[in-house]
Amino acid sequence: MLKELFEQQAQLNKRTGFDAKELRKNFDPATAGQWVNNYIAAMSNELEELRDCTYWKHWCKEAKQGRRFELHDLQNARVEVIDMLFFWISLAQCVGLNADDAYNLYMQKLKVNHNRQDKGYSMTDKTEDDNKNISL
Repeated sequence: MLKELFEQQAQLNKRTGFDAKELRKNFDPATAGQWVNNYIAAMSNELEELRDCTYWKHWCKEAKQGRRFELHDLQNARVEVIDMLFFWISLAQCVGLNADDAYNLYMQKLKVNHNRQDKGYSMTDKTEDDNKNISL
């Protein structure tokens, strides 16, 4: 299913000017960087729209009633999460990843994250050394 999502996203992105397949064949850091930043801005907006599905403002009436962070628009929250998936896949494609690559890197990083939890993850002691062996 992930492969199908990547394929569909590549087709949609091509309609808007980003050819993920061409970038993967002939990687250009300038083009990649431009589209990474486009999709970061778009995803950032979707994150804000998702936050707006909660009563996040500490000064609002609902927060004062003890309902701060309550999810009040589940339907739209679900749509915003899917919008972020569109942009997440696009970002993956910008850095040359396909569905198989994303899956393989995810599984490697999952092991790192479990290991961090097993060892009592601490921000004070954390380094990125355990990420250095994650590769395609």
